[in-house]
Amino acid sequence: MSDPSLREIADKVDDVARLVHRQSATLGQLADSRAANGSAAVDVPLLVELHALRSDALTCAATARSQKERAAFTALAGGLERLLVGRGGTVVAPVAGAEFSGATMEAAEIVPTDDVTLDRTVAAVLEQGLQVGGRSVRPARVAVHRTRSSRTR
Repeated sequence: MSDPSLREIADKVDDVARLVHRQSATLGQLADSRAANGSAAVDVPLLVELHALRSDALTCAATARSQKERAAFTALAGGLERLLVGRGGTVVAPVAGAEFSGATMEAAEIVPTDDVTLDRTVAAVLEQGLQVGGRSVRPARVAVHRTRSSRTR
């Protein structure tokens, strides 16, 4: 079996983009029909799926080989975020240097540091999280600075 050509890979990326676009449109229609039927309750499973699709779109944007594909995936992620927010979700996107919060974040990695002012602060965001109604549904996965002295306690 030979390696795929760049054209074949680009075609596959286009196929995935179309699939994700159709799925997001379908999810939006489902959510709109629930809202039209007077359903005031937040649909947490729908928001979790929208969040996952948004994360996948952002990953595709970060790894896209062309500016056109990057722009398309970024636009798709923006549309999915608007759907999330419009249906009661909040993206948890901590910034580097923010204090670590166990309520909305999960420490997926530890980054050693000798700077005590950085201890227990976010070094990098690995994956954004999701809150619904003030409740953390998917914690943001982050790398956390820890000083050598605090790790031995």
